[in-house]
Amino acid sequence: MKIRIGFGLGTRSQTHDRARFIGLVEHLEAAGVDSLWFSDRIGGEAPDPVVAMAVAAARTEKMKFGMSVMVLPGRNPAVVAKQLASLDRLSGGRLLPAFGLGARDATEHQAFGVRREERAAIFDEALPLIRRLWSGERIDHEGPHFSLSGVQVLPRPVQDPIDVWLGGIAPSELRRVGRLGDGWLPSFCTPDEVGDGIVTIRRVAAEHEREIEDEHYGALIAYAHDEVPAAMAAFVQKRRPELHPTDVIPVGLDALAERIERFVEVGASKFVVLPLVEPDDWRPEIDRLAERVLPLQN
Repeated sequence: MKIRIGFGLGTRSQTHDRARFIGLVEHLEAAGVDSLWFSDRIGGEAPDPVVAMAVAAARTEKMKFGMSVMVLPGRNPAVVAKQLASLDRLSGGRLLPAFGLGARDATEHQAFGVRREERAAIFDEALPLIRRLWSGERIDHEGPHFSLSGVQVLPRPVQDPIDVWLGGIAPSELRRVGRLGDGWLPSFCTPDEVGDGIVTIRRVAAEHEREIEDEHYGALIAYAHDEVPAAMAAFVQKRRPELHPTDVIPVGLDALAERIERFVEVGASKFVVLPLVEPDDWRPEIDRLAERVLPLQN
């Protein structure tokens, strides 16, 4: 398997000033990081993922970039298809699109203009439309949430087709990956959960006469250096009360590397590592990752 390691900026990222952002992007590319991923949270401090990806694409030549994940409910699928097709075209085919339902809090649902109970149905209608638009098809569609008449997206993306990654680890989310996804990138999960999830996804995909490539399973791994920050420990204990925070958040780069190796053992090969505490200077952080973690790539 091709092991690839990307780098992520979370919803609370402070890297939103021009000089700091561009410095990070350029140093990641020089270090050999495979990809850079941006979170999507209207109420968070991190930059909008489409804008951030466009800036990253303009400052790099090889590094890929993606969303971890872009909220699809609340966005027009034709507009999303056009934006991302343009990004893929102008970057030379370096886009890694990943979609999800969005954060669980009501404020974010209101910001996107959707009710929590509508999100899954909107997502399931929107994603196939985006795929059809990327193919260059002229679409006539009348559905419960979207109405398109003669809509076509050009120019088409460089990638044909574009592989779509989905997140989530709940049973309904695993089934959605099997039905609609091309790859799986969950977060805050253990290697055993990813191994079990891969089995479920493969089974559901087969039931729908689909196949997901063996190398399209991975994980987003948040990490800390000295200890898990109190706020994040409380978040994990609320979201996953059956686990200790360090079960899903390795502490130290040695622990991060060991966790990646455990994920590889259960069949995952694509990873996004995300520091929970951002340093004042990104360069030493990236240099340490390049020394301890990036050699796991092959």
